[in-house]
Amino acid sequence: MSSRDVIILPGGGYPAQAPLLMYAGEAAGRRGGVIRPISWDTPEELLTLTADQRGPWVLDQLARGVPDLQDGSLLIGKSLGTHAAAVAAERGLPAVWLTPLLTSQFVVDGLRRSTAPFLLVGGTADTLWDSGVARELTPYVLEVDGADHGMFVPGRLAASAAVLGQVATAVEDFLDEIL
Repeated sequence: MSSRDVIILPGGGYPAQAPLLMYAGEAAGRRGGVIRPISWDTPEELLTLTADQRGPWVLDQLARGVPDLQDGSLLIGKSLGTHAAAVAAERGLPAVWLTPLLTSQFVVDGLRRSTAPFLLVGGTADTLWDSGVARELTPYVLEVDGADHGMFVPGRLAASAAVLGQVATAVEDFLDEIL
């Protein structure tokens, strides 16, 4: 992955250093990527935004956090950060979208317009995930039975830790194939 910028976009309450994003970023970093995590300026402002306002807000935050976004960058986003699919589509950037908001028309429209490959990761117990839409959008899908929006599964924590391992492996496999 020859020195490509890897932009890490957090979720609404899930920072770039949290496990799913950290491991996805590490996978890209081990392949030569330069990790550039961003954080939201005012996350409390999110509570006042409507669903229609969240997409433009995320795009503004991305533009502020990475004003020098390079062609060839890789985007990795979780939940709220998946609104940046619009930028990936516009710029032809590959992406890894963790628990994408597949119930948001803004996100799905961005994904539909994407020309570069992208990986979608979600769970069947996540109300914001739509298996049919995911498989319609990309051949690169990891769906975990019983996983919720945090990619936790019922039972002992070791089972959820194993899901984290599955996600890390899916990201590695995706990056090895497309980059």
